[in-house]
Amino acid sequence: MDLILWRHAEAEEGSDTLADLDRSLTPRGTKQAQRMAQWLDRHLPDSTRVLASPARRTEQTVQALGRKFKLRPELAPGCTPAQLLAAAQWPDSKVHVLVVGHQPVLGETIAQLLGMAEGELAVQLSVRKGAVWWLRHRERDGVGQTVLVSVQAPDLV
Repeated sequence: MDLILWRHAEAEEGSDTLADLDRSLTPRGTKQAQRMAQWLDRHLPDSTRVLASPARRTEQTVQALGRKFKLRPELAPGCTPAQLLAAAQWPDSKVHVLVVGHQPVLGETIAQLLGMAEGELAVQLSVRKGAVWWLRHRERDGVGQTVLVSVQAPDLV
């Protein structure tokens, strides 16, 4: 299975009067989302299942892709890698799964899947705003492996 993790694009700063879930993309964030969406649309199979956090900024990011998606409350800010992987049905899904979410859970999930030691690199792995990390699960000699297929940043596509 392929798991594609897409961090929401640049969003406005939070404030005392603006709830975290209500933060919108900035004009720059809208452009980042559009660039990554174009790249993703060229590479994702039509059968890809698309899931997003219920935060406004993730919904705006995924809308740039122009595909059907589901908002999943378990992907909200503060979720865990276990919740993200369960929502994506990793590693058993029969279709590619794209998850649009947040830091730090995206970095923590990537670090876990790539076998980085917890407490060592896991906390340090940061996913840039608007960036995509594409991971693939495969079996080799009866052993499950995770392969990093691609990392794309919106300013490089």
